[in-house]
Amino acid sequence: MAPSRFLQELERRVLLCDGAMGTQLIARGLRSGECSVLWNVDRRDDVLDVHRAYRSAGCDLITTNTFSGSPSMLARHGIEELTLELNTQGAALAREAVGPAGFVLGDVGPFGDFVEPIGDTSVEQAQEIFSMQIKGLLRGGCDAILVETMSDPAEVEVAVAAARAAGAPAVIATYAFQKSADGSFRTMMGTDVADSLRHALAAGADVVGANCGTSLSLADYLALAHQLVAGANGAPVAIQPNAGSPRVEGDRTIYDATPEDMARLVPALAAAGASIIGGCCGTTPEHLRAMAGALPTARLAH
Repeated sequence: MAPSRFLQELERRVLLCDGAMGTQLIARGLRSGECSVLWNVDRRDDVLDVHRAYRSAGCDLITTNTFSGSPSMLARHGIEELTLELNTQGAALAREAVGPAGFVLGDVGPFGDFVEPIGDTSVEQAQEIFSMQIKGLLRGGCDAILVETMSDPAEVEVAVAAARAAGAPAVIATYAFQKSADGSFRTMMGTDVADSLRHALAAGADVVGANCGTSLSLADYLALAHQLVAGANGAPVAIQPNAGSPRVEGDRTIYDATPEDMARLVPALAAAGASIIGGCCGTTPEHLRAMAGALPTARLAH
């Protein structure tokens, strides 16, 4: 199979991924407990507006609004029969926003349980769950499947294998890490960076990395980027930091990192060896616009 256009472009330059989706939909009226993926058909213009805002900010990669789009997660809202439609439409909206020059990442989040023996879901059942979602994403025109915010390497292995079996042009796998008392970074399952990446690469991921994280500062994300590059065995690395470590005020979660703070981080992440840089919780199109402004220097450095 010929290399995908996305992977070819990744060899040439650092690519900018988009930022948070959920908070952008909340700002447009998404209620607590409401199914955000259903907005791909019920509120398509709002989803399209978010994608267009990130694309206008300078993002090369636009992520579909399908993080909780697996049939097991949609079943919590009683709409698992809409899995194929919602994921296909989610990919089509991102495709419409990104245009011919950019790239669409089909977003696949955790399926809501753990694979046996930790959880009650067999490997075969988990693969079927992921396959159904990924089928819709590829039908809608994704350039790559993004398996993200993972904590269990076993789940990553199943999701990546499902993407490969479905014919994904490229697969990205990213974990959510937290900082341990000894200063190391580990997933919620206690898996360190090197072992996490090893599982993802062995399953067939083209790109590995991290998104989100628990109580990580911007300096922590830079330290994590160095560890990711060291553990990636030469594979491209993606990193999407939150807008700093969150704090809670009443019923609100506040992220204090400004667009300027995030922009200052970009050259350092690229110098550390990151090939994809983006944002996660707390980031907005304004954050990504500032990061895009810092990216030309980062591209030269890379």
